[in-house]
Amino acid sequence: MFFRAPAFARQFSRQLSTRSAAVFQAASPSKLRWLAATVCVGGALAGAAALQVGPSNAIMADAPKAAPTKTAAGVKGGIERTFIAVKPDGTQRGLVGDIISRFERKGYKLVAIKAIVPSAKLAEEHYEDLKSRPFFKGLVDYMTGGKAPVIAMVWEGKDVIRQGRRLIGATNPLEAAPGTIRGDYCIMVGRNIIHGSDSFESATKEISLWFGKSEVYDWEFANAEWVTADN
Repeated sequence: MFFRAPAFARQFSRQLSTRSAAVFQAASPSKLRWLAATVCVGGALAGAAALQVGPSNAIMADAPKAAPTKTAAGVKGGIERTFIAVKPDGTQRGLVGDIISRFERKGYKLVAIKAIVPSAKLAEEHYEDLKSRPFFKGLVDYMTGGKAPVIAMVWEGKDVIRQGRRLIGATNPLEAAPGTIRGDYCIMVGRNIIHGSDSFESATKEISLWFGKSEVYDWEFANAEWVTADN
């Protein structure tokens, strides 16, 4: 059974506003104890009146928070996945092992890898945002020429999309910092040896383009405690 809290609180407030300080001073100790108890009850009911009450006088609970959206790129801001590809020039130059080593030494987990000569359709979809550029056709021909395969990979870990781009370095190798992959191994934009997803959205698209769900593997590091623990 519920009290009519709002009406009671208003009545109680009016009663208190008509009392003067002299009344409280003249009151007996037992009367003062009664007043203190009344104030406590009135305050509690007034606070209850501020709560939202449903049509059936039942207090409504907060709606549960929606679960984070998981895509092919994992959970944004959580454990993410990124698409990394060693281009034909990187494969020809024998740099695949060193590139893999850099991601492994950083602490990221390789969850998919394959050597592939992409079709023109796949290359065109992958570089769709560059379709209006004059070098688009040459780029597609270079990726699909078959002189060396593309080594396509998916790497997993905390902040891996952003950190992967840092490991790779600037698109123009002449602006890439020493210590990055492009800063150490490249001098020309047209031969910058590696691609990495530049956002969560592009990682979602690119992983789905290059890999089927059955080609990306969930597995656990045996040494995860020494790589991913917070303390």
